[in-house]
Amino acid sequence: MAEARYKQLVDELAAEIRAGRLQPGARLPTHRRLAERHGLALVTASRVYAELEAMGLVSGEVGRGTFVREAAMHGGVGVDQRTMAPDLVDLNFNYPSLPGQAELLRAALRQLAAGGELDAMLRYAPHGGRMHERACVARHLASRGLAAEPSSVLLVDGAQHGLAVTVMALLQPGDVVAVDALTYPGFKVLAEAHRLELAPIPASGQGPDLDALERLCARRRVKAIYAMPTLHNPLGWVMSASRRRRLAAIARRHGLLIIEDAAYAFLADDPPPPLATLAPETTVYVSGLSKSVATGLRVGFVAAPDVLVPKLERAIRATTWCTPGVTTAIACAWLEDGTVNRLEAEKRQDAAARQAIASEELAGLRCVRHPSSYFVWLCLPDETRADLVAAALMRDSVSVSTAEPFATSQHVPHALRLALGSVGLDELRSALRTVRRVIEERSF
Repeated sequence: MAEARYKQLVDELAAEIRAGRLQPGARLPTHRRLAERHGLALVTASRVYAELEAMGLVSGEVGRGTFVREAAMHGGVGVDQRTMAPDLVDLNFNYPSLPGQAELLRAALRQLAAGGELDAMLRYAPHGGRMHERACVARHLASRGLAAEPSSVLLVDGAQHGLAVTVMALLQPGDVVAVDALTYPGFKVLAEAHRLELAPIPASGQGPDLDALERLCARRRVKAIYAMPTLHNPLGWVMSASRRRRLAAIARRHGLLIIEDAAYAFLADDPPPPLATLAPETTVYVSGLSKSVATGLRVGFVAAPDVLVPKLERAIRATTWCTPGVTTAIACAWLEDGTVNRLEAEKRQDAAARQAIASEELAGLRCVRHPSSYFVWLCLPDETRADLVAAALMRDSVSVSTAEPFATSQHVPHALRLALGSVGLDELRSALRTVRRVIEERSF
């Protein structure tokens, strides 16, 4: 009988939420009050809310209660790229581009057509790329402070593919991976697909709380740590050299694999050396050209200890066999002739200009960001619900992400992650004004 009443209550509450009788943002009774009202055990009342949360109808917040979610906002906002209306301003995903890049591609294709390697591009390449291409990437990595032999560099189809082959090759289902409490959603998707357990590490200043990491490693068998030491997404931090040395020491002491994501590292001027230089024997370094050159140019690279290269090559074979010859050739030509360096410098300036606009339009609001990053972490005022703000902005044709896709702990802060790199400067300014107006209307 108790089981039947539990299911009936779930159905009743779900129906009320879907019919709009329980409005988005409404605070539901506490677990104890729900149990008393319906004659349920406390654990059963908790199961009711857990099932509603799994259905995406409510969200529980530590210390605040359980609230009805905004039905227009699906739980994966910020994770899944969906078809967008033509008039929707995208502050959700970053597609940083500069004037003249299309002409660069035309010129590169003409040069490629006039070259003598077209036949080779019609055949399979080695799984990790041809050796001269790997040498080209190794020279590029040296400019970022990472000395890597060509034999330890592998070409992949973008940084996300680099993360995927790293997880596939080096981790097993059930492995515990330490991650930041707010982290890149693409890694969360990989962890779910490969059934990894993510153990959140809270932030402490400009980086993860390394004391918390030490405590975690002392009580759990942690296999790896996923880190973004240079230009963290979404918080924008650049870890200090001393923090990096301590993190490397913890990894050595506990036998952790370090997965270093450097997708946005090009935006930081003169950062400390990568983790891969401090613990080269245990670090897999992943980056690519999607953000620094073009999102459609799916060329990434992985630098790994020699002993791990064969496993990574097999994962590349299992997923794509090799990177496409045409895009790899274009990427390597741009690495060699200085085009990538020039575009990276111009995008640092572009990102700084966008941050200046954000500073003006969001003045007085709590923002966490790096001065030359393409995103802003916007902390909302107390009692202002992120899902309601995001839904209101969607109605005003502005798409943003809430904190939910980035959160790896039970505590999901009420915040927005604003991507600044996908729209023109005037459109960005107008969209940020809309963001501010909607937040002020929702605050009390």
